[in-house]
Amino acid sequence: MAVRSTAAPPTPWSRSLAEAQIHETAFVHSFSNIIGDVRIGANVIIAPGTTIRADEGTPFYLGENTNVQDGVVIHGLEQGRVIGDDQNKYSVWIGKNACITHMALIHGPAYVGDNSFIGFRSTVFNARVGAGCIVMMHALIQDVEILPGKYVPSGAIITNQQQADRLPDVQDQDREFAHHVVGINQALRAGYLCAADSKCIAPIRDEIAKSYTSNGVTVIELERSSKVSSKSLGAETIEQVRYLLEQGYKIGSEHVDERRFRTGCWTSCKPIEPRSIGEAIAALETCLKDHSGEYVRLFGIDPKGKRRVLETIIQRPDGTVQATTSFKAPVSQGNNGGYNGNGNSNGHGGSSIGSETVEQIRQLLASGYKIGTEHVDERRFRTGSWQSCEPINSNSTNEVIAALEDCITNHQGEYVRLIGIDTKAKRRVLESIIQRPNGQVSVGSQSQKSFASAPSATTAATSTRLSSEVVEQLRQLLASGYKISIEHVDGRRFRTGSWTSTGQIQASSEREAIAAVEGHLAEYQGEYVRLIGIEPKAKRRVLESIIQRPNGQASADSQSQKSFASAPSPTATATNTRLSSEVVEQLRQLLAGGHKISIEHVDGRRFRTGSWTSTGQIQASSQREAIAAIEGHLAEYQGEYVRLIGIDPKAKRRVLETIIQRP
Repeated sequence: MAVRSTAAPPTPWSRSLAEAQIHETAFVHSFSNIIGDVRIGANVIIAPGTTIRADEGTPFYLGENTNVQDGVVIHGLEQGRVIGDDQNKYSVWIGKNACITHMALIHGPAYVGDNSFIGFRSTVFNARVGAGCIVMMHALIQDVEILPGKYVPSGAIITNQQQADRLPDVQDQDREFAHHVVGINQALRAGYLCAADSKCIAPIRDEIAKSYTSNGVTVIELERSSKVSSKSLGAETIEQVRYLLEQGYKIGSEHVDERRFRTGCWTSCKPIEPRSIGEAIAALETCLKDHSGEYVRLFGIDPKGKRRVLETIIQRPDGTVQATTSFKAPVSQGNNGGYNGNGNSNGHGGSSIGSETVEQIRQLLASGYKIGTEHVDERRFRTGSWQSCEPINSNSTNEVIAALEDCITNHQGEYVRLIGIDTKAKRRVLESIIQRPNGQVSVGSQSQKSFASAPSATTAATSTRLSSEVVEQLRQLLASGYKISIEHVDGRRFRTGSWTSTGQIQASSEREAIAAVEGHLAEYQGEYVRLIGIEPKAKRRVLESIIQRPNGQASADSQSQKSFASAPSPTATATNTRLSSEVVEQLRQLLAGGHKISIEHVDGRRFRTGSWTSTGQIQASSQREAIAAIEGHLAEYQGEYVRLIGIDPKAKRRVLETIIQRP
């Protein structure tokens, strides 16, 4: 396949007529355009419809294993250069193992570091994106430098350094996703190169031809009359393979090591195109042999519906296992694996699911709800970063219990929770922890977050963890039609105001709201927890009240309540110019850390657009002077929003933004 590569045209700023330098292992599609001094490294893939034009800004560099996908445009301005990793000047530098995905624009001067991911239709212009960054879809990055390992969410507009410095860190699952995309494109590169090589493609074509008869119908010999056996596969797995082939389903296999098993990053084994059940079994045995010491699973695909009808683990790192009960063919159903009403397994020697959980499952299914499961390790439990287990597409209590037990088995030493979903309202009616790292727990007030319109509520309208004042606030919020949610933060991030939301609490009664709040207090012991009240029509907060501190529970009072505008029983006046002890402590820590402080204010109309006005830096040599200056600003801007700003003078970035007065 000929590569469409041309020399740069003569221009007033460049008359070198430089041509592209393309490594012999790279694949550049003939429907792409490469112009000028473009240096393409080993194992790079350039997809159709891309334009890499080094005719104005020049040169460009693309590191090894990088993929540039369909519709990408790479160009550069005449002026402006970046320093590449080889310490030379470039208009555009893209490191190794990078992903520049569909329709993205990289416009020099621009630097994209190693192992970075630039999402669909995102733009990088006059900017540096550090190594290992993940930029999601439709983002704009301009005139900034993003530090390595940062995450840019979809739709973000990052045009000043202050915004860039606040970006969160990339998570492990994001890195795994980017790594997966690189692997996919490397397979595509190898495939395209093979397709262009007659020596490589001829054997494959011959193999395909052999799988067809003279009238073009694929021959599949199911061999039902003959007995098929396997040393490494159980009889149940062989029966499932037979059933899938009889029903016209496709089959495949996947493998994953123990580290990536927790993130669900499965990799396909060689494609299975069997003409008989014997060939299918042989292909599965080859996958097991090639990936001994790993998880291997069998899956079935409905070619008409283009969906999976089966996912079952057939090998684990500690040895081969029978197929699980996540899929039951008609020939293998019966009394095996059934469960009695007490939650005990008739065919598995006892169940790890408690009777209360079994009863909840039965009632959820009877109410027409869907059921799911999620898991999380101890580190991510504090941030609420739950991950889904395998989907449960069944209305059978037995099969749901089997799927729950499989999730618990696969994620021992982690938190596992049961999810109830109202598919019509598209909301969760239950989040109940059924396993903790130190062992299984029953569903109770500490594990149940929300169970709206569902049976067996386990808490009364009174509370032993919440003060009477907090209970009264909850009651009045619900009576006024407000929404409620919870936020939490550890001691280190409390100083910067980096609260994490647990999401809106779906509660139809005071009892359910109290149970949900108590559950959060139990989950985030040792952290700050605050109650949030939200007016849904105006889409604004009417309450921010700290109800738990690291040293024990705290009632909502004038020191913990930030705002409760137009809501019942406020406990702090909005015009009070005296600072709370919490703000005073933040001031003390800012000054002790050598940070600068300032004040910003905005009226109610401009608050919605974020158009804050700064009063300038506060010059204070002591904590007393700083408090006096801030109280003066509060008095001067009564009836407006006022927020305290903390600034790191060395890094020239903000470390704190917290509202200390509302209208």
